[in-house]
Amino acid sequence: MIIFLHPGCMEQACLARRQAAPAPSGQRNAVFSSTITSVKTRHFAQLIGLSALWGASFLFLRIASPVFGPQVLAGARVLLATLTLAVIMRLLRHRWPWEHWRELTLLGALSVALPFLLFAWAALRLPAGYSALLNTTVVLFGTLSAAWFKEDTLSARKLLGCAAGAAGVALIVRLGPVQPDAQTLLAALACIAAAFCYGVSTPLMKRATQRIQPLAISASIHVFALGMVVPGAVWSLPQAGYTTPALLSLLVLGIITSGLAYWLHLRIVRHVSPVAATSPAFLIPVFGVAWGHIFLGEALSPGIFAGGALVLLATALVTGFNPLRRSAPPVEPAP
Repeated sequence: MIIFLHPGCMEQACLARRQAAPAPSGQRNAVFSSTITSVKTRHFAQLIGLSALWGASFLFLRIASPVFGPQVLAGARVLLATLTLAVIMRLLRHRWPWEHWRELTLLGALSVALPFLLFAWAALRLPAGYSALLNTTVVLFGTLSAAWFKEDTLSARKLLGCAAGAAGVALIVRLGPVQPDAQTLLAALACIAAAFCYGVSTPLMKRATQRIQPLAISASIHVFALGMVVPGAVWSLPQAGYTTPALLSLLVLGIITSGLAYWLHLRIVRHVSPVAATSPAFLIPVFGVAWGHIFLGEALSPGIFAGGALVLLATALVTGFNPLRRSAPPVEPAP
């Protein structure tokens, strides 16, 4: 059988073969460097937006948790996120990945149900800035988890970072404006436990994004998490109160910082390493402390700044983050 090609088609075929041919090493490096720079810029801007949203979430937790109670707040937050993502799934005609229910149930527990309950309970006792700073330990746990799952390796620098992080957390709890009693300690441990859940789930989430669409993961984990938090929410519902600021805070927590933000975060996770995926924790304390001080009048003290500096130093050590490091210039194509 003889196939006659239009001249234009033949030209396109030749062009495709030239593009597929291996380029000189210098040219490949230049193209690769340019691509990585543009991707990093886009993801960096998205991560700053996520940091601002998630930093504000601690402010909304402080407003809503005392009114609704931790269990009702967590249940209503997951419900709103589930409905939001389900509507988007319907509009975009995405398929629900029910065949991965075991994996998604585990992710729903680690990345939604447990952290939402723990942070909501801690918000009854800790200022928003405290919770945001303690949440930074998610980078430490994420790095250790990535090494455990063979996604990264440990080093002396990273172990030193873990020690610095522990010292920073202790300094925050002991020297901040809140009385360091047993309740404060338990609330701080709740925040650290929530950060641990986030850190452990990050490499698992990264693996899931290689097989499942980010939107489908976001919607599904909230569905499975909903089944975990609803019983406690229903049981605590008679004790729940109501105020307009608390209701507005709940709407923002459920629709924006949970539903839409989780979807955006998973879109980023799909293209970066598990440790890089935890990088919003760098800026979350900045926004968390700022929002708490501006809108709730939460006090600032040297303990918060010193402890926060140690925690940020720890996250920089374990991830190798260095804002002073200059990027290598792109290699010029060989003549």
